[in-house]
Amino acid sequence: MSHHDDTSRTLSYARHDSLEGLLQRGRGLGAVRARRDPGAAAAYVYDGVRRDWTWDHQCDTRRPYQARLIRDLGLSPAPVVGLLAGDEEQSARAVDALELLALAGSDEAREGLRAYVREGEHWVYALESVSATWPAEWWEDLGHVARARIGAADHLPWSDEPWTRFGIDVPDRRPVPRRPSSDGMSDEELLASLADARTEFQAKADALRALAGRRPAEGLIPLVPSLGTEDDRRPLPCLLRAVERLGDLAVPAARGWAVDGRQWLARLGADVLADHPGPEALPGLLAELTGQWEARVWCGPDTTAKRLARFGPEAAGAAPVLRRFWLHTPHSYERADYLEALAAIDPSGPHDTYDTYDDMYTESLGDCEDRARLLGIASARPRPHVMDRIAALRDDPMETPEVRAAAEARLTAAGASGDAASTVRPSLRHPDRP
Repeated sequence: MSHHDDTSRTLSYARHDSLEGLLQRGRGLGAVRARRDPGAAAAYVYDGVRRDWTWDHQCDTRRPYQARLIRDLGLSPAPVVGLLAGDEEQSARAVDALELLALAGSDEAREGLRAYVREGEHWVYALESVSATWPAEWWEDLGHVARARIGAADHLPWSDEPWTRFGIDVPDRRPVPRRPSSDGMSDEELLASLADARTEFQAKADALRALAGRRPAEGLIPLVPSLGTEDDRRPLPCLLRAVERLGDLAVPAARGWAVDGRQWLARLGADVLADHPGPEALPGLLAELTGQWEARVWCGPDTTAKRLARFGPEAAGAAPVLRRFWLHTPHSYERADYLEALAAIDPSGPHDTYDTYDDMYTESLGDCEDRARLLGIASARPRPHVMDRIAALRDDPMETPEVRAAAEARLTAAGASGDAASTVRPSLRHPDRP
């Protein structure tokens, strides 16, 4: 049995290979099994909206996983509409599921949310959310409701829309001075801004943010020690991301950073060196991963996995533990990292639960995490049923724009090369494999 204590945030998941446990973890295999027996899955699907089964609430997601299950299993949205009356977090999860179901064609979901905006307690979040995702004609006529209710709202609006459209001033919103954007500046201009002691804190943070989204700028390396906060206790925002972009280029300088007296710089140097380990680090990383498994540490083994992946097949001894993490972890955000590490260090593929990594990529097409679905789209072999599933992702109104675009690109490339019609030799497959 599973248990979720909403007060202590203590989570106890069902077995990883049970239908309940698979759905709690957002696994693609859970969706496959649920479609085979909707009656057995229904209670667990609704429970996924009623309770928050994400392990890391800032990273993990179950959207649109739960909504897709409700649609694909032909379940009624009515129990989810009922959850709108729950506490603030439960109501928000219900809003997220219902707005997607409405986009997929459910009139009951759409009308349930509209009624909640008219009468529900946490209606402000609901109206802001649907206005960001629904066609305007589905919610524009609620302006008179918003104008009548906004004065009594317990929670003030967070965004300008749809309030400005309704002629409502957003309370307590202080104007933020506009700064010149760093996005249009060249690398040389950004580096010059970072090197100038007169540059303001926020402008430096903006410059680092811009550099973090570009090709590595080697000129950043000598500036790193000067890019701490005014009290020199922390790095400037986005510095870590910008240094990560440098990759191996930062390693020589990182040896000096790692022994610096400033804690933030020493930590940054140590992290760079750890992310680019030499051969002598392999035994320690293997021991670290094993220790994380034995302690059931769910947050952090993805970093160990990425470091092990750099060794390629030399780290093949880590494969069994990485497979266990992929199968068991409730921290769904990390599954893509485990699969990528497995493919790098053990190209021959797993030999216990799955025949090939292609089976894991195929399962990932139904995963709750965007990164996992993107990995499945990019890497699953172009068998007919796989391409059908990728086409379904492309056409799914619940899906994220990034996933739909990746699916479209894969299908276009497959059509150009003829891969969409390719087949593979029949093989004996486990009945639970997607």
